[in-house]
Formats: sequence, C-alpha cells, structure tokens
Amino acid sequence: MSNHSVLDAGPVDEPIAGTPKHGFFERLYTGTGGFRIVGRRRFYYALSLALVLIALLSIGVRGFTLGIDFAGGTRIQLPATSDVSTSQVEQTYNKALGHDPVTVQKVGSGAAASFEIRSDTLDPAQQEQVQDALFDAFHPKDSSGAVSRNAISVAEISETWGGQITRKALIALVVFVLLTMIYIAIRFERDMSIAAIASLFFNLIVTAGIYSIVGFEVTPAAVIGLLTILGYVLYDNVVVFDKVEENTRGVLHLTRRTYGEQANLAANQTLMRSINTTVIGILPIIGMLVIAVWLLGVGTLKDLALVQLVGMIVGAYSSIFFAVPLLVLIKERFGPVAAHTRKVLAKRSAVERERVGEAAAERAGAASGVARPRQTGSGAPRPGARPSGKRNKRRH
Repeated sequence: MSNHSVLDAGPVDEPIAGTPKHGFFERLYTGTGGFRIVGRRRFYYALSLALVLIALLSIGVRGFTLGIDFAGGTRIQLPATSDVSTSQVEQTYNKALGHDPVTVQKVGSGAAASFEIRSDTLDPAQQEQVQDALFDAFHPKDSSGAVSRNAISVAEISETWGGQITRKALIALVVFVLLTMIYIAIRFERDMSIAAIASLFFNLIVTAGIYSIVGFEVTPAAVIGLLTILGYVLYDNVVVFDKVEENTRGVLHLTRRTYGEQANLAANQTLMRSINTTVIGILPIIGMLVIAVWLLGVGTLKDLALVQLVGMIVGAYSSIFFAVPLLVLIKERFGPVAAHTRKVLAKRSAVERERVGEAAAERAGAASGVARPRQTGSGAPRPGARPSGKRNKRRH
C-alpha cells in the first residue's frame, strides 16, 4: 500500500471512543478536540485553493482601483461647512463637467474640515469650470474668514510621482515579507516555517483579491494596513504553532495518537483564542469606520481600516484552517512522522480486525448454541464486569 493511501485511510482526529459528547459551544470554548480540522483537510485545501484562484483571477482580469496617489490625477479641496454634504459637492462637480469625480470625502474636523475631491487629470479649462461651480454654489471662506475663490485649492499629481509611490510601496512590502520569512525560518522548524510562509502569502493574495473584487480604492494607507495585518497573521501563526509544538513533543515515542491528531487538538485548543483575538481586534476597527469615518468625517482612515478588517478575518481563517492542515500534510508525507503515522494506523487496523474476529466468533457460537467465554488479551476481567468470589456474596 502506498504512503498516500495509508495516510489518508481515514480521519486522523476522530474523538476517542467512550469520551462524553459535548455541545457545539462547549467544545468550542473548552477546545476538547471535537472539531475535525485536520481530518477534513481536503475540504479546507479545496476551499483555500478556490479562494486563491478567485483572487488571482480577479487581480488578473479586473485589476485594482488605484488611488490618486498611485495613478495620478487632480485633487481639489473645498473648505467644509456643516450645511454642506458630500453628495451636494459631487452633484455640483457633475453639473460642471458632466461626469462624477472618482471620490468625494470629508477630511479633518472642526475649522480644519474640508471636502477632498479626487478625479482623473483635469486640464486647466476644466479646473476653472469646477472652481467656478464650487464657488458659486458654496461661497467658501479662506483662513481669514473672507469669501474667496482662492479658498478652493487645486493640485495635480502626476503619473510619474504615482509610479514612484507604487515602486516604494512594493519595495516596502517585499522587504517586510523577506524579513518575516527569515524570522519564521529561525523561530520554527523547517516544516512549520514552510506552512507559516505559505499562510502569509495566502493571506496576502486573498486580501488583495477581495480588494480587487469589491473595488476598494488602493491608497498608501491601504498598503500600510496590509503590512500591519501581515504582522497579525505572523502573530496568530506563532500562537497556533507553539501549541502544535507543545502537543506533538514526544509523539513519535507513543503509539496511541498520530501527529495529525495531536495537531488537530492544538488547533481546537487555540481556535477559541483565535476567535477572541480576531473579535477583539476588529471591534476597534469597526469603531474606527463608524466614528472616525462616518461621524467625524476622517475619510483617510477608511482605507487603513478596511484592509485591516478584511486581513484580520482572512488571517484568522488561514492560521487555523490552512496553516495547520498544510503542516500535517508536509509532516505525514516525508520523514519519521510519516512512518509513525503508518505504524499507529496499522496497529489500530490490527486491533479492529481482532475485534471483528472476536465478534464473528461470538455470533457463530451463539448460532450453534455453544457459549464461548469472552477472551481478553491478559485474562483480566472484562471492563465493567461485576467482581467475583467471596466479596460478591451478600452479607445477611
């Protein structure tokens, strides 16, 4: 029988026979090993592969919605007042040029608040048209409090400058990933390093794919947020793999459980912690989106919050349901863990065959009317049998 067929001969994390059954939330909270994470690894491999393929397809076909800092364009700033909304500014722009701007958002608060209009590159005549339309509609005031057309500022961002920003962002991303890979290689053993690095790239690709699918604008703040959530993924992997390392220490000297079963137990034991960490992590991010963006109008924080929200959720999935099954896959294909898994499964198979043979013999004896004593390996009484001898006599 090949290694592949032996190692995939059955689930590697079935609950031990005779253990009490617990409810879903009790198992989730206590981490009793009741969830088949490693045992259903083929499902999680397929799901993870599907997510990666969808993300790559979207990136290749749709691409990204690059912000003005990357793609270049025109940025117009208009002092904000409490009686003016972003929709009114957008409508005024549309009436002046016949099309909508790329984005209109309110930035800052109090006296420093302003509307930031981002659009494709406008020629001087179009800039004049927009300035005139905004001034006639809102009569903005300058820093001295006087109504002035000069209160509306226009700035052009060239594609060359956007290209430089893109290049620097990519360099920062590559340097961060390389440093992370070096740390992981030093911190963990080889197979754990491979699984952790694969989890890191999985998180990066899927998060980028979601940005492409939904059409979120990619800004420098989004790149900073992406680097932040990669650090979170690294932290989550360290927590999970520390528990795997603890549970699998010395497992090769035992024949009761396989490496995959111990790794599955570690994933269960850290599952609730990962959920708690993710929930606690995304609550401030949701607060940032609600308070900073909607109430205070600090639109620049939206890009940072969105990528962190998406990345932390994807990271929680990848550290448990992708990294751990991938680690077990690597371990059980090569080296001593593969031999140990075959040994444990072979022993269980032999015990099961013996149990089936005894049951068949008992059925045959019952059919022939000959009672057959129950055999045990050591002559010891059957578990749960009543004691015999003088101690079993009733006292009168």
